[in-house]
Amino acid sequence: MTWIQDYNPLGNIFLSALVASIPLFILLYMLGIKRSKGHNAAFFGLLSAILAAVLVFKMPVGLAASATLLGALYGIFPIVWIVITAIWVYNMTVESGEFEIIKNSLASITDDRRLQAIFIAFAFGSFIEGTAGFGTPVAITAAMLVGLGFNPVYAAGICLVANTAPVAFGAIGIPVVVLGQVTGIDEMILSKIIGRQLPFLAVIVPLWVVVLMCGWKRAMEVLPAVLVAGLCFAVTQFFTSNYVSVYLPDITSAAVTIIGLLIFLKIWKPSKVWHFPDEKPSTEGRVQLQYTGMEVLRAWAPYIILAILVFLWADDKFIGFKKVLVGWEKVLGLTYLPWPGLHNLVVKAAPVVAKNTPYAASYGVNFLSAAGTAIFFSGILSLFIIPNYGAGKATACFFRTIKVMVLPICTIAMILGLAYIMNYSGMSSTLGLAFTATGPAFPFFAPILGWLGVFLTGSDTSANALFGSMQKTAAQQLGLDQNLIVASNTSGGVCGKMISPQSISVATAATGLVGQESTIFRFALPNSIAMIIFIGILTYLQATVLHWMLP
Repeated sequence: MTWIQDYNPLGNIFLSALVASIPLFILLYMLGIKRSKGHNAAFFGLLSAILAAVLVFKMPVGLAASATLLGALYGIFPIVWIVITAIWVYNMTVESGEFEIIKNSLASITDDRRLQAIFIAFAFGSFIEGTAGFGTPVAITAAMLVGLGFNPVYAAGICLVANTAPVAFGAIGIPVVVLGQVTGIDEMILSKIIGRQLPFLAVIVPLWVVVLMCGWKRAMEVLPAVLVAGLCFAVTQFFTSNYVSVYLPDITSAAVTIIGLLIFLKIWKPSKVWHFPDEKPSTEGRVQLQYTGMEVLRAWAPYIILAILVFLWADDKFIGFKKVLVGWEKVLGLTYLPWPGLHNLVVKAAPVVAKNTPYAASYGVNFLSAAGTAIFFSGILSLFIIPNYGAGKATACFFRTIKVMVLPICTIAMILGLAYIMNYSGMSSTLGLAFTATGPAFPFFAPILGWLGVFLTGSDTSANALFGSMQKTAAQQLGLDQNLIVASNTSGGVCGKMISPQSISVATAATGLVGQESTIFRFALPNSIAMIIFIGILTYLQATVLHWMLP
């Protein structure tokens, strides 16, 4: 028997939205004020969401339980699978001693922590985001920065902030592709608009990261390198998103930034080298490279292999390897199947959709095509390169990695369960409808809706699937540019990535800060709020006096 979502169960949209927001307030309170551990905050947030869904929104208990379980399983696979394999590859390089070579090779370029953060967290992280997405870049870059000697809190925090710039076009453009699919708007039109919003943010993200680390005064000492990184990324992102393809902005921007930084740092060095206050002071701009070129290449090989494989695994447009993997999965029966007790039993209603529409629900252990599997194979291939490190050590390392991941696994599963129960109960849509009541000011609030969606789900792709069609409907009802309003859902969403409990759980797992999720949340929250206000103002101006900026 089907159940139709009721978005206004209390007869007043703002009161209904207030109830729907209770799980979010609980998360904010427990992480931001009470400083609870992530798994505790996730548990009480999930519990409150289930109670609100059943008692207020009148969702049948069976449907609520099924939606929660589906979300939890999605959190475990494929999300946790990505995190475990990424940290496993990092742990192997540490245990084998190869990471010492990586550290020395980076220090030979620059021993300055500010520049290392830009290179790893911003440039290299953007490349991984562009190829894999879904938590992979934060897991890898945060672990790398800790290995380089960064304070774990700063390593986690700056990787989350740095990951803002590439999120919209992550995983080979999948957030924009999904947004186009759910709204019926040409994906290239959306790409062009997003590419005329996010470069303004991307150009200042490197500076933002450095200021967080050392303050404005010390940040000015590396301003030339900061500008090179920001401009390389922003200009390339604008050009690729507007004139090339929706699939490539992150990959091209990251590649240009990495190359640009390498060339620039060959001819320019900061006058003073900066380390964290608790580190031993350094007087030189860089240290001597202690290894041969082949040894450096060997040490970096696991990450080079990882980057290549995650690109191949995600690509279904150029080489088409993903299509091959999906074909194999179909033969093996590893396909998405309707989720029992939920698939098409929940019905979306107006004004979220034009007419009553069954809400599909499916799940599949698509092991072959999962991004985590690409990382897993990169670890296996690395065994043929890493000296004196065989399958036995790698297996032991893998299970040790899982052991220390128990709490993050629980946290991520509960957070995804919360996101799914809010989606299938209609509570997320209730929050969205409350925003549409802002009328002419809606262009400012439209990106905030995307920000909220990513906070809930941890994914810009999921936020676009959740709110994309609603944004289009609201724009049509209010007489606004529907292309701009829909695109702003993605642009705003990138600002919510750093405070998503899912992302924070990934970051704390990668940096050994499990149990300190509240510390990272408090670190990231002011930055997230500042960025979403910036995008909201820009969207409002583009909807009014700066409409000429749009394609």
